[in-house]
Amino acid sequence: MIEILATLSASAAAGMRIGIPLLIIGLLQGSNLWSQVPILSHISSPILLGCLTTWSLIELLASKKLWGQRVVQLVQLLLSPLVGAIMGLAVASATATPDWLIALIGGLLALVLQLVQVGWFYRLRGLPLWAVFLQDTLCIALVLFAFDAPKQGGLIAMILLWLAVRSAKQWYDWYRWGQRTRA
Repeated sequence: MIEILATLSASAAAGMRIGIPLLIIGLLQGSNLWSQVPILSHISSPILLGCLTTWSLIELLASKKLWGQRVVQLVQLLLSPLVGAIMGLAVASATATPDWLIALIGGLLALVLQLVQVGWFYRLRGLPLWAVFLQDTLCIALVLFAFDAPKQGGLIAMILLWLAVRSAKQWYDWYRWGQRTRA
C-alpha cells in the first residue's frame, strides 16, 4: 500500500512539471544516476543530466511569463503521461502490482493534473505568479514525499485529484450557465 501512495505522489509531481521530478529522482539515487529508473537507465547519464537540467531551468524560468507558460504547458501536456508512468515505475519497484498497471495509473494521474492546469491557464488567461511558485514548490515536495513520507505524499496526490474533479465540475457548470444565457 505504501508503494502505491509513493507512486501517486511521484506521478502527481510529474503532472505539474516533467523535468524537475526526473532530475530530483536521479540526484536522489546518488552516484548511480537513473540506473534504477525504467527507460532512463538506457540513456547516458551525462546527456540525461544535461537535458533534464536544461529543461528544468526552462520550466522554472519560462513558466513565470505568459508566453513561456504556453510553450512549457504544450510540452508538459504531451510528455506528462510518459513521465508520470516513468515516475510511478521508478518509485514502486518493490510492489506486487503489475508494472503496466502502475505505469497506466501514474501516466493517467499526471495527464489529468496537467489537463487541469491547462484548463485553468486558459480560463484565467494565464496563471498568476503565486500559482506558478506553488506548483514548483509542490512538485519538489511531492517527489521528496514519495521517498521519505509516501503516506503524506499520496494523501496530497489524492487531494490534488479531488481538486481536479471539482475543477472539472466547475467548468461544466460554467459552460452550462453560458449556454443558458446565450439561448
